[in-house]
Amino acid sequence: MANVSIRMDDNLKKQAEDLFNDLGMNLTTAFTIFVKQAIREQGIPFEITREIPNSETISAINEVQQMKQNPSLGKAYTDVDKMMEELLT
Repeated sequence: MANVSIRMDDNLKKQAEDLFNDLGMNLTTAFTIFVKQAIREQGIPFEITREIPNSETISAINEVQQMKQNPSLGKAYTDVDKMMEELLT
């Protein structure tokens, strides 16, 4: 048997331990299953993608792009306090 050391964020490790314990296994068993499946599939055994923004985020991105092209669509402030007051009301 070989020992493998993996460094990861403490919170991520805790979440993984909780999940795998609920599934009846420990981290070692979970990682062994992952490696066996990767070998079987000759690649990562799941799709790896970038996070896709939801429709609200896409809409906000489009709005900012439109305001960059036409600054009159947005509102400009010279006073941060006034801007914050309007944003919070």
